[in-house]
Amino acid sequence: MTAPRRVRLDFRFWLVTVAAMAAMAATAALGRWQLDRAAQKEALHSAIVTRMQLPPLEVRAFERLLAFAPGDLLHRRVVLRGQWLAGNTVFLDNRQMQGRQGFTVVTPLQIEGSAATILVQRGWVPRNFQDRTALPPVVTPGGLVELHGRVAAPPARLLELEGSRSAEGSSRIRQNLDLEAFRAETGLPLADVSVLQTDAESGGLLRQWPQARAGVEKNYGYAFQWFGLCSLIAILYVWFQLVRRFIRPRSASS
Repeated sequence: MTAPRRVRLDFRFWLVTVAAMAAMAATAALGRWQLDRAAQKEALHSAIVTRMQLPPLEVRAFERLLAFAPGDLLHRRVVLRGQWLAGNTVFLDNRQMQGRQGFTVVTPLQIEGSAATILVQRGWVPRNFQDRTALPPVVTPGGLVELHGRVAAPPARLLELEGSRSAEGSSRIRQNLDLEAFRAETGLPLADVSVLQTDAESGGLLRQWPQARAGVEKNYGYAFQWFGLCSLIAILYVWFQLVRRFIRPRSASS
């Protein structure tokens, strides 16, 4: 009768074991971190949706929050009355809507009966690719106007090559709009937020603004990859370090 073969647990076995346990712990932790990020994004998205469903703020309520809690304004719907400062209209270049390149038209609005002034992203217009310096015709009503909108951060910045920025005020066509620089340029007391106008499209201005999304798909995808890698490490460890080392030799000796 053949005696069972003793399997020697050498230094290499323990080294591989420690490395495998560390790799499994790291990949599992990264997977859990991605799930936590997804949960945070979903909670933030839920808060944004809740704010967007609140009744629209009238002018005076908007001014109070603007003065004391501007952060609470983000994503709230508003109804504003005031006067367009058409001479300070700028056209933000390389902005997309419906898969096309064009301008986002931004005009300051002087709030009725107040010194407060806010940037309004009025809509999107296509650009003239035959003459890149040509401005599209945009009608800006004079006198008192009323608009519906949604409070947002200042216009998003796009990548801008160093040295490509033209002098402030030299052109109404700009890649980006720096709020502090625009305050200094115009002398206007601009608020730290802007408004996305949501009225029915008119005057050639499109207002199909991106909808708020949780954006958790990538996080769940990354979590699946990390947990999959963790499982693969476990399977390979069990096969090469346990099955082939302990089970197969005993099977062969029997």
